[in-house]
Amino acid sequence: MPHEPSARPDATDATEPVTLSTQRTPGCPFDPPTGLAEVREERPLARMTYPDGHVGWLATGYSAVRSILGDPRFSSRYELMHYPFPGGPEGPLPPAPVGDMTGMDAPEHTRFRRLLMGKFTVRRMRLLTERVEEITAEHLDAMERKGPGTDLVEAYARPIPALMICELLGVPYADRERFQQHADTIMTQDVTPEERYAAFVGLQEYMGELVAAKRATPTDDLLGDLAQDSDLTDEELVGIGGFLLAAGLDTTANMIAHGTFALLANLAQAEALRTDPDLAPRAVEELLRYLTVAHTTVKTALEDVELDGLTIAAGETVTLSLEAANRDPEKFPDPDVLDLRRAATGHLGFGHGIHQCLGQQLARVELTVALPALLRRFPTLRLDVPAEEVPLRTDMNIYGVHRLPVTWDAS
Repeated sequence: MPHEPSARPDATDATEPVTLSTQRTPGCPFDPPTGLAEVREERPLARMTYPDGHVGWLATGYSAVRSILGDPRFSSRYELMHYPFPGGPEGPLPPAPVGDMTGMDAPEHTRFRRLLMGKFTVRRMRLLTERVEEITAEHLDAMERKGPGTDLVEAYARPIPALMICELLGVPYADRERFQQHADTIMTQDVTPEERYAAFVGLQEYMGELVAAKRATPTDDLLGDLAQDSDLTDEELVGIGGFLLAAGLDTTANMIAHGTFALLANLAQAEALRTDPDLAPRAVEELLRYLTVAHTTVKTALEDVELDGLTIAAGETVTLSLEAANRDPEKFPDPDVLDLRRAATGHLGFGHGIHQCLGQQLARVELTVALPALLRRFPTLRLDVPAEEVPLRTDMNIYGVHRLPVTWDAS
């Protein structure tokens, strides 16, 4: 809901629209794009010119971003928003595909979320935690057998969440190679648009087969539960499966890889995490804040909204920079410093409000297990290329690294 107008003297100075900065400073792979901090300091809620000419808003301050995320007067529907990044689709965006909760508002969103929330039970999370530990150990063993030198994304960061999505959805073991191959192709940089589309179609076809199997034979997993206990159609179940894959794979894979990159650039912090088992939960929250790989989201006002002494008019789009908000010094002292002992409570790495990440607890489990285990198994882990040669995902909705070449001393 709206909060009290800011005491900043320039809070109403929104006459000069800004544009959304996407260029990151060379040599600073963990920092938000250049210029966002300056915008936040001057105008935490600023007028913004969109690539299609729309003049809406850019929110960079923590208070403004969190307020808008929690305000039902702002819509998440794609067809109502203006795309904030250059080179985007021309014309209005299409509505969200079936099952894509990110682009829904209540009550449609409420129906799906209520069904799914009941499936993320304490028992299921406990069982999945055991599997995370097993899968992590298996991949560390494989890395050790192969010997020093690997791409951490391919060997470790991507397969762990991919296999955990299989566990969550109930993908049979015999099908996992097919499932993971499609998922990897969709998420990989070095494929053609035709290959990516073919993988998407193949994954949708497989999800349809999986839903049919769950309808026929009940199984104790999330998709099996939904197939038996809900009124969702087959099309909705297929959409939900695809949504959970997209939401749970790319984000967590990039947090594992980019989190490792950040730790290797802050060796004292890495050593603290390696040697102090109790530090892991707090360290994960700080890495989520510091990196904010899901860096930007967009809302559109459904009615006139007063915020920080400004009026966001009905129909105006607001771009929310989660990464700038998570570096706001008014919320987090010394925000540009990675401090694994920081109490990063309240960070927006998982969003906020009704669209806050549904699988955040599973993501936390994966990160809490995978990052310390990697550092403990390979205490001499280091980059195998200069840091400036690590390829960054600067043009993607989920930030991180395309590849992370690492090596270690053989035992």
